Amino acid sequence: MSSPQQPYIDPGELPLEESVSERFKNRQDAFRTGLKNAAGAPAIVLFAGMVGFGAMGKTSGLDMWFPALTTLFMFALPGQVVLMEMVLSGAAVFPIILAVTLTSTRFITMTVSLFPQLHDRDRNKNLYASVHLLAMTAWAISMREFSSIEAKHRLSYFVGFGLVCWLISIPATILGYYLAALVPTAVTLGLVFINPLFFLLTFAEVKPWINRIAIGLGCILGPIFYFVDRDTSLLASAVIAGTIAYYIDRKVLRKKPGVIG
Repeated sequence: MSSPQQPYIDPGELPLEESVSERFKNRQDAFRTGLKNAAGAPAIVLFAGMVGFGAMGKTSGLDMWFPALTTLFMFALPGQVVLMEMVLSGAAVFPIILAVTLTSTRFITMTVSLFPQLHDRDRNKNLYASVHLLAMTAWAISMREFSSIEAKHRLSYFVGFGLVCWLISIPATILGYYLAALVPTAVTLGLVFINPLFFLLTFAEVKPWINRIAIGLGCILGPIFYFVDRDTSLLASAVIAGTIAYYIDRKVLRKKPGVIG
């Protein structure tokens, strides 16, 4: 008697949980590994960026509590810089809220691309607390590492990694504030941009080519759009570079055998 025909499943569409070998013994092991991985280069780079931000707060004439509390409650360096600049310019509350919100829209795509990779039992109301740890570095590293981590251990790894990044940022901001007199303006600005640069280099290591194409096009289009209109250059270059990269990935790369988009 013949067995019932099994439905065909594309090997490339198998659940990732079934295709990943056991990397961690338990959630505590995954959490500790996240702590350990973050304590190296990611923490150092983020520390330097927050030192620069703290120094900016001091040289701008703000009290120490302002940059420190924005790091504690916002933990989003671009939004913190925008908030600081608009407060110093005397902008009204509503334009400040709108501007900071727009700079944080990137977290929407980061959230919808990262958290669906978590195990079903981890996708609950407790994620509202974990999402505060979501930042550029933690997201990029997690996107790179999740492919080799069992779904049931991914949240623990992410929380361990993100917790170190968040906790190191607060003393770094305070330290930068008090060291501002020793840090030249050019060095301060350079420190602020170290973290985004580290993020780009890390994100470029993520396997899909669409990421590398988008980054490359963004580097080319960014300066061009800056000379056209500097106020909208970042948004315009990001939208166009991302759209072109998406089209190339869907229409060209995915049609070539052996090429993983």
